[in-house]
Amino acid sequence: MHTGSALLTNDVGLHARPSVKLTQLAKRFGAHIEFARATTGPWVDAKSPVKVMRFKATKGETLHFRARGSDAAEALAAIVSLVERGFATEPERTSQLPQG
Repeated sequence: MHTGSALLTNDVGLHARPSVKLTQLAKRFGAHIEFARATTGPWVDAKSPVKVMRFKATKGETLHFRARGSDAAEALAAIVSLVERGFATEPERTSQLPQG
């Protein structure tokens, strides 16, 4: 079992778009991944869009994660990183138009 935590710093907390990003990332791993407001639970399945949306955590709350399985360490690191980055997946790139 691997555990970790991250502070919600994005303005909307864990609502629509961040919930989708969290579940999509969790589903990329074979590990069983759960999260909660407290280390004692209750725990929510991070791969369930409905359960994640119902969680409704707000900015400033700490999310506690736990993962078990062959890729649990990698899954946990990726999810904690996503939350710490405010659910930003990649920096936006500015497109440059050819001049001519």
